[in-house]
Amino acid sequence: MSKIAATFSALKAHKKTALVTFITAGDPSPELTVPLMHAMVAGGADILELGVPFSDPMAEGPVIQRACERALANGVGIHDVFGYVAEFRKTNQTTPVVLMGYANPIERIGAATFIAKSKAVGADGAIVVDYPPEECEEFAAAMRAAELDLIFLLAPTSTEARIAQVAKVGGGFSYYVSLKGVTGAGNIDTVEVAERLTAIRRHVQLPIGVGFGIRDGATARAVAEVADAVVIGSRIIQEIESAGKDKAVAAVQTFVTGIRTALDA
Repeated sequence: MSKIAATFSALKAHKKTALVTFITAGDPSPELTVPLMHAMVAGGADILELGVPFSDPMAEGPVIQRACERALANGVGIHDVFGYVAEFRKTNQTTPVVLMGYANPIERIGAATFIAKSKAVGADGAIVVDYPPEECEEFAAAMRAAELDLIFLLAPTSTEARIAQVAKVGGGFSYYVSLKGVTGAGNIDTVEVAERLTAIRRHVQLPIGVGFGIRDGATARAVAEVADAVVIGSRIIQEIESAGKDKAVAAVQTFVTGIRTALDA
């Protein structure tokens, strides 16, 4: 059983919803990435998504785009991201870490190198936004062989065939994008989300996390009624932007604590 699967199993046993939190590695500065990871765990995050900076993050709204731009301006690339995971693992061996990003950095270093490095530093999986599941069977198999989960996105527009393919090759959990748009945009229709998750579960046996548009405790709580996990990214980046470097770690921990409290209420 993978670390991600074990986490969901333990939470289910305690009737708790997983909290999955995202930051972009290297934002607002390289030296704050690992402290921010620890702060999210201290606040109650169950799984961490660590964004690999990329110049053209097509699924991201303006907030995460800005985070990527700041990280790239700080000179942070995929090998630095591996280093942050290794540093995090020196004091936290249990919280799953998922690397989230785009195909280009992986293709540049090679899929085999990406998998080997991810395994070596203690990452637990990856989300590659622009890797279609129909073209990922070989990569997904190599990830599974290394005991890493390859997590796929599903959207309101996903067809039955796409959902079935994700069920075939995906691991860890499935990430349902609640909005027809980019991260951080719009408001979630929880009734529509519930209907879509029912349809997805006819094919997908993995836990389902819902993200894009969860901004506060009330929204998180509503989504938790129908999902196995809530995923929050843009709102955390906004906390970092508002707080500034000196107060970012404390602000993020406080925000995540509030979400965790709402989920557990």
